Amino acid sequence: MRHLVGAMTAASVFGPAVADPSLECSVQFSSQVEIGQCLIDAETHSEAALDIAMDIARENAADLDEVTRRDVALPALEASHTAWLAFREAECDYAGALSGGGSGTGITIRSCRIEKTRTRITDLMGRL
Repeated sequence: MRHLVGAMTAASVFGPAVADPSLECSVQFSSQVEIGQCLIDAETHSEAALDIAMDIARENAADLDEVTRRDVALPALEASHTAWLAFREAECDYAGALSGGGSGTGITIRSCRIEKTRTRITDLMGRL
């Protein structure tokens, strides 16, 4: 039950996802400055939800390790997450580089990070 409560908390912090965070912000705002601030807020929320999802995943992995009397699941999760964080940064830097240094580069990078974070949360919660 405690895992379900955590999952519900992650979902409530995270909220519904739309394919492109910059489009979500464009519905409310029209200037790049406003969209940029909206994305900062959305990224903050997605990072908070990721923290919750990782806490739940860590707890589940630790429980599994305890039951199986092996120290495998939690270290594997930590290694996976470290690699995923590096992937997210590199992938989103690449997406930003494709903007050619234009004024929307920051929006592109932040949107990418939000999208990747949302996908990571879905993946983590799907393995419970």
